Amino acid sequence: MTELAPEVSVVMPCLNEAETLATCIAKARRALDEAKIRAEIIVADNGSTDGSQGLATASGARVVHVSAPGYGSALMGGIAAARGQYVIMGDADDSYDFSDLMPFVVRLRAGDDLVMGNRFTGGVRRGAMPASHRYLGNPLLTAIGRLFFQSPCGDFHCGLRGFNKAAVIQLDLRTTGMEFASEMVVKATLHGLRITEVPTTLSPAGRSRPPHLHTWRDGWRHLRFLLLYSPRWLFLYPGVLLMLGGAAVGAWLQPGPRTVGGVTFDVHTLVYAAMSILVGFQAIAFAVFTKVFAISEGLLPEDPRLSKVFRWVTLEVGLIVGAVGVLIGLAGSVRALGFWGEHAFGQLDPSHTLRTVIPAVTCLTLGCQIVFSSFFLSVLGLRRK
Repeated sequence: MTELAPEVSVVMPCLNEAETLATCIAKARRALDEAKIRAEIIVADNGSTDGSQGLATASGARVVHVSAPGYGSALMGGIAAARGQYVIMGDADDSYDFSDLMPFVVRLRAGDDLVMGNRFTGGVRRGAMPASHRYLGNPLLTAIGRLFFQSPCGDFHCGLRGFNKAAVIQLDLRTTGMEFASEMVVKATLHGLRITEVPTTLSPAGRSRPPHLHTWRDGWRHLRFLLLYSPRWLFLYPGVLLMLGGAAVGAWLQPGPRTVGGVTFDVHTLVYAAMSILVGFQAIAFAVFTKVFAISEGLLPEDPRLSKVFRWVTLEVGLIVGAVGVLIGLAGSVRALGFWGEHAFGQLDPSHTLRTVIPAVTCLTLGCQIVFSSFFLSVLGLRRK
């Protein structure tokens, strides 16, 4: 049986885990042997200086040295070296129970591509997770991930999870830090992999040193990743709200000043409405640019909806729409100039003239933005085509 390729590879990222590493390996080995599963245990060492490598070898594990620093780097190195069809990864600090791996194996054998542990359904023992992580950080980031990507996972950051190696390799995971956990879930969801969960118990870590996880730094890295991978929520939705809000306020103020509750809104507010329209359009353009670039670089899968849009929204269409905007702006500017000429190019009433000038300048700027954005989008699309 030792000559056959293992069915399961257990990968443990390691950075100075001498206090708990041997215990984790022993639990995993005992569980796999009792279930008669052909398996290997890989310790992806990330530069330990406490003798973890020797303990791992003495415990029967295979050590893979990963020089690039970071949690994600260590895991990617260990996953690449794994020979099993299925990989189960888990932290080597004895916070996860490696003696209870069969639920993961059962789901993987049933055809699931990614099997996530869920600590909130399995139980978090006293002292295992700081209150800020348990009641704020993890639930909030998981809720954002579920909202942005419609992921079924209820615990984005559980460190114990199993997956079909071939399916996850195709995801082309790239992040090197703690956000690797989020990247795997997000990309698996976007690529339509079969994802399920099993209850997992989290216990207090068995080490005495401080944890590698830094609450605010790593929390921000997770949030930043979720935002960068969702152009809709980062750019598109805010841009649409800004454009609609600015247009509504501009249309409301166009006839003349408005008074609400004793407060008068005039051309000064109209300037901010125009700015809202321009910033909103720029945000929408960024959403499209980001989406096209991410697809071209393999960061996001192809989007059929975007392909359908591009059948109609071409460079030529963008140039025509932009030119119309410029012409409308020029027409408004000529009208304002004629009105000024009627007054011998003297002083004018700003409350009256700016109601023509501001929309004209907005159309001019918006038209130019549409033209430039159309050309830039075509450049991005060259590689995509």
